[in-house]
Amino acid sequence: MKRSEINRAIQYSKELLKKYNIYLPPFGYWDMQEWHSNNNLGKLNTIKKVMLGWDITDYGKDSFDNLGAVLFTLRNGSHSDVKLGTPYAEKLIVLKDGQRLPLHYHADKTEDIINRAGGLLGIKLYNSDSKGEVDYHSDVDIEMDGVLHTLKAGKEILLKNGESITLRPFCFHIFYAKEGTGDVVCGEVSSINDDNIDNYNAEDVARFSTVVEDEEILHPLCNEYSKLFG
Repeated sequence: MKRSEINRAIQYSKELLKKYNIYLPPFGYWDMQEWHSNNNLGKLNTIKKVMLGWDITDYGKDSFDNLGAVLFTLRNGSHSDVKLGTPYAEKLIVLKDGQRLPLHYHADKTEDIINRAGGLLGIKLYNSDSKGEVDYHSDVDIEMDGVLHTLKAGKEILLKNGESITLRPFCFHIFYAKEGTGDVVCGEVSSINDDNIDNYNAEDVARFSTVVEDEEILHPLCNEYSKLFG
């Protein structure tokens, strides 16, 4: 992705969140001077190590309006250091009308996916088979807001504002802003999140994008901290 595309996506997301009275922690709005100042004072150890902050990706497909998302990690912890961060994770995910994430599962993370605001959040689910591949046939048992449901593989679920679904390890899922219903602000509350090792995709995608630097950085991405701040 071009840096200009990333900057536009972040600015659009900030405006959409503000529209729904959803606000980020202070570091979500820092400019680069504030990032460098706080880093020089040694204040960013947790933010850098557990990858809090902005995360924009087109999954390496250069098709952001279709396959892609703007994510912001508000809270997270570490499997290797229990004193670092929190023992859980929380994200916001902004999806433009019709935009989707790839079909994937997590081997470790359990997550609640919540429609916080906007249009309808569409979700399709599949079990994984003994080889870790998509089982397109067997029924899926799932909880939505604490209520157990048994669904046909790939059946479309539409979550309205305030509704949620609990996704457990090895359950393939794809979610998206249902086309024609508007942009969606999606929430994620989960066990500790590690995007470097715990995403298993059924599609040929890359979790983080390669950035083409065509303008100045508005806000750094969480996977850029080591490069930018040491």
